[in-house]
This record gives sequence, C-alpha cells and structure tokens, in this order.
Amino acid sequence: MYPQSGRAGGTLVRCPYYIIYDLSWISKVQVNHPAVLRRAQQVQARRTVKKEWQAAWLLKAVTFIDLTTLSGDDTSSNVQRLCYKAKYPIREDLLKALNMHDKDITTAAVCVYPARVCDAVRALKAAGCNIPVASVATGFPAGQTHLKTRLEEIRLAVEDGATEIDVVINRSLVLTGQWEALYDEIRQFRKACGEAHLKTILATGELGSLTNVYKASMIAMMAGSDFIKTSTGKETVNATFPVAIVMLRAIRDFFWKTGNKIGFKPAGGIRSAKDALAWLSLIKEELGDEWLKPELFRIGASTLLSDIERQIYHHVTGRYAAYHDLPMS
Repeated sequence: MYPQSGRAGGTLVRCPYYIIYDLSWISKVQVNHPAVLRRAQQVQARRTVKKEWQAAWLLKAVTFIDLTTLSGDDTSSNVQRLCYKAKYPIREDLLKALNMHDKDITTAAVCVYPARVCDAVRALKAAGCNIPVASVATGFPAGQTHLKTRLEEIRLAVEDGATEIDVVINRSLVLTGQWEALYDEIRQFRKACGEAHLKTILATGELGSLTNVYKASMIAMMAGSDFIKTSTGKETVNATFPVAIVMLRAIRDFFWKTGNKIGFKPAGGIRSAKDALAWLSLIKEELGDEWLKPELFRIGASTLLSDIERQIYHHVTGRYAAYHDLPMS
C-alpha cells in the first residue's frame, strides 16, 4: 500500500511518503503503565546467550551501531579516527579466528554534528567505503531554535553529504498537546531532507508520560519519519526498556494500519555488550527478525563498540584485553 525503504549499494534509499494527519489514531490512547513495566522487567531479567552464540549476536550488533561523536571538542582528526573505526570495528585477527574476516563487517553509520559532516564524508571516501554519514540537526539537542534555522541546518547537512538526518522535535508541542503542529513541523523536516533518511528523536525522557511517548511516535511516523529514536543522549533519562516497548508497539500498530515498516533507534546509555544483547532480544520478540537489519534497527552509541570488541577478544583468546590491545575508537 505504501512504499518502503531499502538499501542499495550500501546506502539507505527511501521513497517519500506520509500519512494524512488523523487525530483519531491517537485521541483515545492510554498506555497501561504497570503492564509496560512488567514487560520491561521480563526483558531485563532474561539470561543472555553464551559462548559462540554470544559472539555471533555481538558481531550482528556491530552492524546496527551508528558510531557517534557529539562532543564540543570534536575535531577533524577525531572524526577521521571515528570513521576508520567504523570501517574496521573489530580487529582483523579476531575476525579471522571467528572465520568472519571476509564478511565486510562495519558499523551501520557514523553520526556527527552538522559542522563535521564534510570531515566524515572525506574520511570515509579516503577509506574507500560507503558507510552512510548521519548528522544531528534542528537545534540538537534542545530543539529550541527558530524553525527557519532548524530547516536550514537540515539542508546544509544534506548539501555537505549527510544521507541520514537525526532531528529533534520541539518537546513543548507534545507537552501541550499540539499534535497537528508537531505533525506539520516534522513534515517540513521531511521535505527539507529530500532523499536523505529522516530519524526523528523524541527525547522521551522529557515527554512526561508513556502515553505521550506513544502519541509522539505515531505522529512522527504519520509525518514521514523513516526511524523514530528514543533520545539525544543528552537528557537525564535516555533509552529505557519501558519507553522502547511503547515505541515498538507504536511501530507495530503503524505497520498493521499502513503496511509500512518504520525503523527504531535507541540511543543514550547503551554502553555494554550485555546491553546490546538485551536490545537485540527485545527487537526480535516485539517486531520479529524482519526488523533485525540496519535498514530498520540502529543503536546510537559512542562507547558500546569498545566493550563489544573486548568481549569478542575474550571469547577468542580466553582473557580480557589490556587497554593497549585494542585500537581506540
């Protein structure tokens, strides 16, 4: 019924679409908070996979990572190092020991500030790879700049070579129930992105309730978002399982209504390999194996990859890596 996104030549390709604003989709929604918390506790209490199965899942997790640097002291040199790590996320000898050295394992994307998009594009081109460059935009992380400025920031990032744009919404529109205004704003973000992929950051830790999280998720998808994302990573509360469950159920409801698959990206506070395995398990259970691919699932993280590589090192060698054993990311 509706066009779907896909991957061609290693980069995301999208077909623009949107759903006409319909308040009836969200007007009577109320999230059952205790039930969501019970489901989240089940996920957190589950024992993880071990040994070779764990190694396989961790390598798969690497391919979902948007390797990120969003610091005030970012320079062209550390962006270049980030891009190199994105292309070579796991040491070559460790991949050979797992017979995975010829599988072209890379991260899903690199994510930087708009001013660093050119640096990332140049670094990846020099490395001879086609990993997408994602840029945050629209007054990240607060989203409290003029709309004209936010739209121009998107356009400039796309002109510089970003193929994925992570926008932040104006949280006040959610908190005051201005759903049509939120829809119209995201529609303008969608138009400004052109052919670039649009990931909409809800900043769920600042939305007040799980019901608001569900409603904001549905509005973002109706307005043409390719992904919905939990957090900027700068809020006090970032990616949590209760919030994720609500957003994943919204994605599932949207798919049932429209036939269109929307991606999901948790970000903020996902630092350990154990965390990554729990998130993969949650996606598999809530949305199925179809969503376990970079076109529909990403993890926004800056330090997660280092711990995954340490766990892979331990699986292969039987000991934990010293600080100097693994390349810096």
